[in-house]
Amino acid sequence: MASPDLPSTNHDTDHSTGHAPDRSVAEQLDAADVLAEWRERFVLRNPGLIYLDGNSLGMTPIATIDAMRRVIEEQWAGDLITSWWENDWLDLPLTIGNELASLLGAAEGTVAVHDSTTVGIFQLLNVALDLPAARGGPRPPVLAFAPSEFPTDRYAAEGVARLRNGAVRSGLDNLDGVGVVIRSMVDYRSAEICDVAAETKRANDAGAITVWDLSHAVGVLDLDLPALDVDLAVGCTYKFLNGGPGAPGFTYVAPHLHHDITQPIWGWFGQTDQFAMDNAFDPRPGIGRLLHGTPGILGLTAARSGIATTIEAGIGAIAAKAQAITQYGIAVADALGLTVASPRDAARRGGHVAIRHTDAVRIHRELEARGVIVDQRDPDILRLGMSPLTTRFVDVHDALLHLAELAEMTAGDGTTAS
Repeated sequence: MASPDLPSTNHDTDHSTGHAPDRSVAEQLDAADVLAEWRERFVLRNPGLIYLDGNSLGMTPIATIDAMRRVIEEQWAGDLITSWWENDWLDLPLTIGNELASLLGAAEGTVAVHDSTTVGIFQLLNVALDLPAARGGPRPPVLAFAPSEFPTDRYAAEGVARLRNGAVRSGLDNLDGVGVVIRSMVDYRSAEICDVAAETKRANDAGAITVWDLSHAVGVLDLDLPALDVDLAVGCTYKFLNGGPGAPGFTYVAPHLHHDITQPIWGWFGQTDQFAMDNAFDPRPGIGRLLHGTPGILGLTAARSGIATTIEAGIGAIAAKAQAITQYGIAVADALGLTVASPRDAARRGGHVAIRHTDAVRIHRELEARGVIVDQRDPDILRLGMSPLTTRFVDVHDALLHLAELAEMTAGDGTTAS
């Protein structure tokens, strides 16, 4: 999107100017925003609230409320148990998976939307360990992750290693002897985007297979998993996809691996003929074998609506605005003398901007009291999520002014100034 001139965000520049760019710059950017109308398609109960936490929980699409009402009032209350057949409830995890696949650059039949991200990680780590090693023989039960990896990814890897009598390795520099790597495409603290293709190849060359966590990437980046040679991926739908609190996550398996999937959670929705009650377990073909228990239809309905909203808006336009609005946020932060902890290269940055401050906990609390919602991560990070469908440039401008004012109340030694 076209942008008025902004202050430089180059690393070699002395960023601090002591004042913010004029608010009219943000107003011009909002006026030129091709996605501006989409904000009105979300519930805005408090128009004065500045919500910059869509990277943790996206706002509520109005269409989601209508979809939930239909499922509850017409399908559940009206059609009752026949809804499993009449309203496609039985196949909903795979139907929505096919819809989501377009946002991953993936083919139909490669994605299932069915359970929490943590369960999906647990499944795929076990799937990966059971895949034959490229050099022949069993894959070593050693799982590696970065020390700074998102907690649930680390915990899941440690739990799988315990169950498999394996081991974990905290660090990715040396992958010799590693069977599986778990890592995020977008760092949850800094928003730095990993070079997925290069890191996938590096792991493969070392004999390891990588499970990619796309939770902070899907719905804000224009993804093409086949072009990146991704074999296994997982992610959530409640961040940039606006699927609702605890909305089910998704799993992706590249087509060439479908016949080799052996997943650890066997249940009747993963059975080829699930109503042949006396049959031995015979896993469904393809991505369907990742299913297990009865899916949560209400959660799937909300996730589906959020996914549809993103598809309709267009992931290309969303990704372009994410780059523009985060670049603007960095420019304003620089002008105010704030410390930016996110990459300055837009191609290496996801949908949020991290600001580092020693008094982040207090600032976070006082921002909330002012009606500015951001996210705080210990020890010193404030994350400003700039969800393209709901965040205006003026929101970013105003939030950073509040943040800078509160930051000035902190003395250089980290204590609150009187």
